[in-house]
Amino acid sequence: MAKKTLTEAFDVKPKETPKNGLKDYDIFGDKGLLDSLRTKIVQNLIEENIPDDGGIILAGTHTHIFDCLLLISASKRIPHFIVKKELYNKKIGAWFFGNAGTIPVDRSKKNPDAMKYAKMELNSGKVIAIFPEGTINKTEDNIMPFKYGAVKLSVDTNSPIVPFVIFGKYKFFQKSVSITFLRPLKIYKDVDKYNRLLMNTINYEIVRKKNERKEK
Repeated sequence: MAKKTLTEAFDVKPKETPKNGLKDYDIFGDKGLLDSLRTKIVQNLIEENIPDDGGIILAGTHTHIFDCLLLISASKRIPHFIVKKELYNKKIGAWFFGNAGTIPVDRSKKNPDAMKYAKMELNSGKVIAIFPEGTINKTEDNIMPFKYGAVKLSVDTNSPIVPFVIFGKYKFFQKSVSITFLRPLKIYKDVDKYNRLLMNTINYEIVRKKNERKEK
């Protein structure tokens, strides 16, 4: 059986079929627009914990639809997102997200194809970004329970996880949001234990930021 391309595997038709792995944001050019977005709304950015090379997984909070764009502009490397397949349902979505180098995932079942392509990118030294909550957090809780995709990918590819926290509310032309990349985590085979560690690490940083804000 012939090996499926990324487009065939997910039944989407972006403008061009990726032939050698995922695209590195052809549609975003030199990220100038996104850099402008970051400078207008981000009050604090800590990115020194992102390794300069090698496969890594960015995993963190998800509070707004702009989080993906902010993460792209804030990271010194280009992240490829695992996104819900519903974003591919319309032609414009399939074109945009296909050409933005994303990997669609069906949240209602296991996704061997999605995980296969994510592993392929990590093993080739690229960056995969995941929101472990699986959707935007609209609750009053700091975080919702994490799905296991990030820690499983980490174990399977021996790639560290760099947790991140996006904190604050988006207010255009106000520096109202901060994004912090925390120290990389090495994940071992006990995925339950390390998924809790990832959640606790991120929750601790959110609590710290809330307390810091109260003191001001």
